[in-house]
Amino acid sequence: MNRCAAMVCAILVMSLLPSGLRAEEKPAAAAPAATSAKTPLVREAHPWLASGCLTYAQLTDLPKGTLLKAGDVAITEKDVADKVAEAPPEVRTQLKKNGFFVLEQLAGPKLVAQAAKDEAKRTGKPRSATVDRLIIDEYFGTLIEKVQATDGEVADFYRENKDTFGDATLEQVKPVIQRYLERQKQQETIARHLETLGQRIPVEVSAAWVKEQAALAKDNVVDKARASGKPSLIDFGSTGCRPCEMMVPILADLKKKHEGKANVLFVHVVEEQVLAARYAVQAIPVQVFFDKDGKEVFRHVGFFPQAEIEKKLAEMGVK
Repeated sequence: MNRCAAMVCAILVMSLLPSGLRAEEKPAAAAPAATSAKTPLVREAHPWLASGCLTYAQLTDLPKGTLLKAGDVAITEKDVADKVAEAPPEVRTQLKKNGFFVLEQLAGPKLVAQAAKDEAKRTGKPRSATVDRLIIDEYFGTLIEKVQATDGEVADFYRENKDTFGDATLEQVKPVIQRYLERQKQQETIARHLETLGQRIPVEVSAAWVKEQAALAKDNVVDKARASGKPSLIDFGSTGCRPCEMMVPILADLKKKHEGKANVLFVHVVEEQVLAARYAVQAIPVQVFFDKDGKEVFRHVGFFPQAEIEKKLAEMGVK
């Protein structure tokens, strides 16, 4: 990943916690867990809040201090507070407004390990690993073992980001691009699987606590834009990144041209690490498009020409 990161100014946006990968595509079909049809889910009550494994969690009344329960897995308010306290000061302030995100990151490995163990029991095929971390690696390994990047996808990426590679030819950088794209596709595959985890195993979260956290989590420029009733283009980037700097005049022109009709915003991923992690920013620049209802409809990684952005905005009704 380091060579790929250098290639497109990629950065890891969250060193404190593993990023919650976000995938807003229609989730793959999965056998629903045995839950009451009347029990509200996080995705229904707070559709923009979850970024992964708690998307299909049930909102219930749990004992005081308990935030999550799923079989043998339990996470408390103290667990979340302790995790926030471990963070560097500049990140800690952001995490205090994103307690649900922290809960989701704490829950992810535990729930995946449990799902892997449940699957082994159900299929009668015991897993070779016994340590949770190794169980998770093995579990995800079976999901992504056949994921590949096609020659066409590699060529398209090279063409769209040609300025990033200087004088290097496609053949020279093809292996690097291929590894980068395959990693990206693997992350998307895992993201979709994580998002539907609550359909495979029953997960309960504290309804009252989640409601409080949902209100706090909306206090940022991205979620405010999504709630504005207008289409939005959010560019996640940073200073000192050539493709990001190439986007600056384009964003300025788009913002002026579509003022009052669409939100055009820039988010500095170093200054807003948690927000970038919530939106699964793995490399920069990345442009994320939301329709007037706040639903993500498209995202692009790397430099994006203004003409192509205009086409996407037009598709969303922005003229």
